[in-house]
Amino acid sequence: MPTSGSRARRAGKEGGAAGGARPGRAPEALVLLCSVASAAVTVAQPYVLGRTLDLLLRDGGTAGAAGRWLMLSAALLVGELLLDSLTSLFTGRCNAAWTASVRSRALDGLLRAVPDRARPYAPGDVGTRLTLNAADAGAAPAARAALAASMATPVGALAALAVVDLWVAACVLAGLPALGFVLRAFARDTGASVGAYQKTQAEIASRLLEAMEGAATINAAGTLARERARVLAPLDRLAAQGRHMWVLHGRALARSGVLVPLLTLAATAVGGLRLASGALSVGELLAVIRYAQLTAGIGGAAFLLGAVVRGREARNRTLALARVPALVHGTRRLPPAGRGDLELRGVRVVRDGRQVLRADGVRVPGGATAAVVGRSGAGKSVLAAVAGRLVDPDEGQVLLDGVRLDRLTRDALRTEVGYAFERPAPAGGTVAEMVATGPRRVSPEQVREACRAAGADGFVRRLPHGYDTPLAEAPLSGGEHQRLGLARAFAHAGRLLILDDATSGLDTATEHEVDRALRRSVRPGTRLVVAHRPSVAARADLVIWLEEGEVRAVAPHGDLWELAGYRAVFAAGPAGAGQAPPDGATHRPAPEGARR
Repeated sequence: MPTSGSRARRAGKEGGAAGGARPGRAPEALVLLCSVASAAVTVAQPYVLGRTLDLLLRDGGTAGAAGRWLMLSAALLVGELLLDSLTSLFTGRCNAAWTASVRSRALDGLLRAVPDRARPYAPGDVGTRLTLNAADAGAAPAARAALAASMATPVGALAALAVVDLWVAACVLAGLPALGFVLRAFARDTGASVGAYQKTQAEIASRLLEAMEGAATINAAGTLARERARVLAPLDRLAAQGRHMWVLHGRALARSGVLVPLLTLAATAVGGLRLASGALSVGELLAVIRYAQLTAGIGGAAFLLGAVVRGREARNRTLALARVPALVHGTRRLPPAGRGDLELRGVRVVRDGRQVLRADGVRVPGGATAAVVGRSGAGKSVLAAVAGRLVDPDEGQVLLDGVRLDRLTRDALRTEVGYAFERPAPAGGTVAEMVATGPRRVSPEQVREACRAAGADGFVRRLPHGYDTPLAEAPLSGGEHQRLGLARAFAHAGRLLILDDATSGLDTATEHEVDRALRRSVRPGTRLVVAHRPSVAARADLVIWLEEGEVRAVAPHGDLWELAGYRAVFAAGPAGAGQAPPDGATHRPAPEGARR
């Protein structure tokens, strides 16, 4: 058995292989290169302008020399505009590439995750992470490159200032530590503030999505005002957190806004004294003043620093989805001659310290149909998830044709084990594309055959464009959606097909037709059906009866019907209330080996 460490490494490799490809450092390097080049041009401009001014004012200066320096100054100005444009272009591309990468990796990790581990992430929270947070995270690499380049300007300006006049450079250098403390305090305080703001955004989005999903219930109950207040309750907290962020940002800008003019004024005063003593020319004075401004401009990096901090927090939030543990797959395949024998040995599932399923010695012969029966909360869906390895049991093994499910390759597992759910997720595109989406290649004729088996062909043909109707434009009821989900499962059926409440939206007659088609028109295999109606259990070959997470019995429906506890499972629901024993049911107790 692989260790937990090896499982984690293999899961990481699988997730990395399928996740969004990282753009690498090339986009960020282009932003950095253009930004540094622009900074170099910016640093060169004051010296060239000062030199040009000196040549124009100096009595001995020639028009030709001054003209050449003037042309160089104009070229630097044009170069700066061009480099700034390229920086903007590469920044946009870098942001788009990294946003797509972060978003794809997070989404891929979430879709690959074990459902139980992904459950704590509410849909609204996930939506916020994949949209707002992913965009902030994608902007961080370019902001980081721009921040690094922004340091090149003051450093280069300080070096140039030292070349022009050492005394003015010393004056400016003395004031730089104060600007450094301002930026350090801003980076320290803004990180926690940004994280809290992003969490509150996600909380509001989650509440809003819950309200939208329950809009009909809210209207019917007349609780619109109360629900509106519940959704908007965190808004005051969000506003306070937003104000705090702006206060931190404004405080950093204000402090730097005071220090920068003071440094520039001090540099101008020292430069004026040096000009009066003859140590500086007029052009050099112009240069040192401009270099002092550029050196003190380190305080303007607060905006970029804020973007980097915001992006770092957003990246951590978004990529938390990519780190949700995923199922680790093995290297084996199923034997070609297998019929779909399903066996649960010593299976135990625990959630929050409570046992929700225990199944030992449960076997469904290949080709048989087993109905999973029990009251609400008995563990039916947990058993269905374990049987098809949507989750791994905390203890025990699940075998298909003698092979443990956790040792199968991903392709072998998902090709041979299929699901249909109460609420099938639409795959987008047209009706035909939804049914065809799956692990197998399905022809248009197979799509139609699957829809006929699921009782969906009739209403699909009545759609505006038949099978080519986009799902977004198809006016489908809940039951019709369920039938399309069944059709998709039928089209890709392997040797084990699990129907988890997949017929709850169908009337009894349609459900009977679907069951008959499942036996005759769909690829033969083993069926595991979560059942709520006694008619479904009666048509099954076996019934797996659950009570409070324990398998009470595994036997035919007719054998179990004599037990009052089993009949009470159906009497609790309207579908089975007062129902007589099914045809052919024998009035004898369940066999001793079936009792648990």
